Amino acid sequence: MFRWSGAGAGVCAQGLRRLSAKAAAPLSGGVRLLCAVVLLAAGAVEAAEYRSIVAPSVMYDAPSRQASRVFIAPRGMPVEIISTLGAWIKVRDASGDVVWVERTDLGERRSVVTTSLTTVRQQPQDMAAEVMQLERGVLLELVRTTPAAGSASTEWIEVRHRDGGSGWVRIAEVWGW
Repeated sequence: MFRWSGAGAGVCAQGLRRLSAKAAAPLSGGVRLLCAVVLLAAGAVEAAEYRSIVAPSVMYDAPSRQASRVFIAPRGMPVEIISTLGAWIKVRDASGDVVWVERTDLGERRSVVTTSLTTVRQQPQDMAAEVMQLERGVLLELVRTTPAAGSASTEWIEVRHRDGGSGWVRIAEVWGW
């Protein structure tokens, strides 16, 4: 997943809104080109960063223990890092909820969650033997993100189920990668 960041995105949007219709018509192509250059120069497209919850953790609606408690996240739940503010991290979960969590509640060990009926295979290939089928919403430990030996595919990741079964799933079938 990718997201735009940097000051260029907001500046271009504000600049385009401020132009009058009369001025924008002859400059629209030039303004678009300028905005594209500014966005690229601002740096940026960056890959999304994911972490997992290390133990059941309270998720808040603001970066404070005095804020409203939204829900308790289970151990292993993957979250996407949106921003940081001191000891607090703003995250998005697989359902799209945006909440705050204390930095100490996030770990380096990664997990993913299935987004649809998913088949785990012995090798990173569509025709490989099936290890198991999983329903939507099943939590899996991320074992390896690099291609298997002899495979150039980057469409697969190696995962492990908490009951011990392991294998390969397509990246498109999980969230948190």
